[in-house]
Amino acid sequence: MWEFEAALFDKGIESVAGVDEAGRGPWAGPVVAAAVIVSRNYEFCAKINDSKKLSPRQRRKAFEEITAKCLYSYAVADQEYIDRYNILNAALFAMAQAVNSLKCPPGWVIVDGPHKPDIPFPCTAVIDGDAKSISVACASIVAKVIRDEMMCEYDKQYPQYGFSSHKGYGTKAHADALNRFGPCPLHRKSFRPIKEFLKNTE
Repeated sequence: MWEFEAALFDKGIESVAGVDEAGRGPWAGPVVAAAVIVSRNYEFCAKINDSKKLSPRQRRKAFEEITAKCLYSYAVADQEYIDRYNILNAALFAMAQAVNSLKCPPGWVIVDGPHKPDIPFPCTAVIDGDAKSISVACASIVAKVIRDEMMCEYDKQYPQYGFSSHKGYGTKAHADALNRFGPCPLHRKSFRPIKEFLKNTE
């Protein structure tokens, strides 16, 4: 997973940041983006991969090592921002904020997916980057763990929806809770299931 980073290191670029987001698909809650700079030749003890391919325990172990050993930052675009600007623009905004918040400006940025955020640094967009780039994989882990923790905290405010279990994604349990209780302030009103519910209850 060092192929992209190694090619940039060989060109004399020492600081490479990987960027990814978590939370594009859920019906509720924010989208969270993270940026991570991995030091050259660093060898991880934890398993590093696309966060979706790791168990919660593996993600937690990797998250603790990444945040202890690597330079990282993260940013959030909440459901109101998502509803106003759409989920793609919200994700790109959070990615840009995460990169710009790094204490050390990167010499190059590798971002997951086909779209590049508006940042003042050279950038490469890589589809499935979280499975191909070590720094992007690290960013995917950081974003996923932080967002999951946020949704667990929201579960304490809105326990009837089960956010701690499904993290806002469109599960049957979430749909049943939505039909029973209606949407809460965390729900994305621009997303079809919420939009249809609101339309049907007008």
